[in-house]
Amino acid sequence: MKFDYDIIVVGAGHAGCEAAAAAANLGSDTLLITMDMNKIAQMSCNPAVGGIAKGQIVREIDALGGQMGIVTDSTAIQFRMLNRSKGAAMWSPRSQSDRMKFSGMWRHILENTPNLSMWQDSVNQLVIQNGEVKGVKTVLGVTFSAKAVVLTAGTFLNGLMHIGRTQVKGGRISEPASYGITEQLRDLGFTTDRMKTGTPVRIDGRSIDFAKTTPQDGDADFHKFSYLPSVKRQLKQRQCYTVYTSEETHEILRAGLPDSPLYNGQIKSIGPRYCPSIETKIVTFADKTEHQLFLEPEGEDTQEYYLNGFSSSLPLDIQVRALQTIPALKNVQIYRPGYAIEYDFFDPTQLKHTLETKLVKGLFFAGQVNGTTGYEEAAGQGLIAGINAHQTVTGGDAFTLGRDEAYIGVLIDDLVTKGVDEPYRMFTSRAEYRILLRQDDADMRLTEKSYKLGLATKERYELMLSKREQRDKIVEFCKEFSVKSSIINPKLEALGLQTLKQGVKLIDLVLRPQLNLVILAELIQPLKELFDTLEAERREEIIEAAEILMKYDGYIARERLVADKIRRLEDIKLSDKFDYTQISSLSTEARQKLQKLKPVTIAQASRIPGVSPADINILLLMLGR
Repeated sequence: MKFDYDIIVVGAGHAGCEAAAAAANLGSDTLLITMDMNKIAQMSCNPAVGGIAKGQIVREIDALGGQMGIVTDSTAIQFRMLNRSKGAAMWSPRSQSDRMKFSGMWRHILENTPNLSMWQDSVNQLVIQNGEVKGVKTVLGVTFSAKAVVLTAGTFLNGLMHIGRTQVKGGRISEPASYGITEQLRDLGFTTDRMKTGTPVRIDGRSIDFAKTTPQDGDADFHKFSYLPSVKRQLKQRQCYTVYTSEETHEILRAGLPDSPLYNGQIKSIGPRYCPSIETKIVTFADKTEHQLFLEPEGEDTQEYYLNGFSSSLPLDIQVRALQTIPALKNVQIYRPGYAIEYDFFDPTQLKHTLETKLVKGLFFAGQVNGTTGYEEAAGQGLIAGINAHQTVTGGDAFTLGRDEAYIGVLIDDLVTKGVDEPYRMFTSRAEYRILLRQDDADMRLTEKSYKLGLATKERYELMLSKREQRDKIVEFCKEFSVKSSIINPKLEALGLQTLKQGVKLIDLVLRPQLNLVILAELIQPLKELFDTLEAERREEIIEAAEILMKYDGYIARERLVADKIRRLEDIKLSDKFDYTQISSLSTEARQKLQKLKPVTIAQASRIPGVSPADINILLLMLGR
């Protein structure tokens, strides 16, 4: 039995799994400690991965050599590309997964990862000496030593669940909370607070009248999360369904508000604005007569359904009576009610961009302990924390991502620069360079970085290079190939499209909104012949990547220009150069914020709420700029 490791990861949720896998795959001797080895990467809320902006994060995790995309594709029971009616910057992949198989596959990966060991126990104390982490102590009385520790405790730190006026201590239903770490870190000077999240009722599918629902099919095309062609959807695909609440539903819910922990003072912590409970919806949107709900299967062959949109901490009887007003759920039988959970988190402005804490060297935080919500946000942080824990142990350079390089970069910069006043959830609107951060090209943006680091494999890197070469061949062909009006006009006319007055380059036709490369390949034989030379398994993916690059070229170039201008400010370092409290020409708020957060660069300082352009100009003048 070993007790000495390079890196210890505390918690095996989505952040912990990615952190442990990344550190071990990079070569660090890693220990993953979890309370329950049967609940690894548990999908404790929705059995789904991805969604608006979240799907982009998963694509980035995969491009960097993480595991979430691979596990999701392999356990998917429905896949959809959201926002297809909008521009490519908004397309977001989302997948329902088999919850049990998702967890099982993650365990299989971790158990077969070189350099990675696991231990089932609960950590109740960090070993810290002279401002540096040295290991952990557990409830079983075991001490493990390490050069770096990644804390990914999720909702378990002093977790408290609420169902009506009933309170149960725990980090998840039927699972104990974790005690000791918050109190220890608070004594060391860390700022901590409480947050709240919730989860909906789980329904027995045999009690649902599906004839009174609206089916929602998944996509059957080539899209998926992982860029690896060998990773495919293998499970039986299942439908989701939609239903609606009514005024009668809302009346029952309103009658239960006096017993709602959210409205009777029982819960005092901050809840998610963008994923509100059903009781919050009927209060905030009191004029709405109905709310859409989604019945989503929890697995390939289970009867368990997740009722998306009906998160609640109301008493059990209120939840059941309200559900019975929905025609499809008139005879509803549930497996367990919805509940809310309160838990401790740490102010993320206490972190560096590497996710290492500023107060304790070698200690990293990732996931919900940083005030975020969502599996994808947690996994993205876990990956970066795991990488940087390894870099710290081996003396390597810090690995960070810019806001123009990845949604993960936006996420972490928002956390460490702005902090949180509610559970942080990623949206496309949070990224100022959405055109540069599309889901289709995360591999082009990130795989080379990860390959140089040593995480992305040579196979993955060569696949990316091959895809880029084939994509660029299509773009070059379209720019060079001339289309004669006499040949193409009859075909355009047959499609009801505007004909050409003279010959054009093929790219001019690609840029037409009504046309795409697939249609044009049916009209232009040389283009079809070019497509036949592409790698068969990735042909559709490569064609789509080329088309997006051509159609959005002007927007991409303009956004890249803006990003490059801002990036120059990232090169102007500030660290420890000033005592901001003594710079009287700065506004009072700017002095306070800058002194507290100690931004690394001028660009980061410019993103701090309360620091004005005038304050930035003063700093630039003081730096001789």
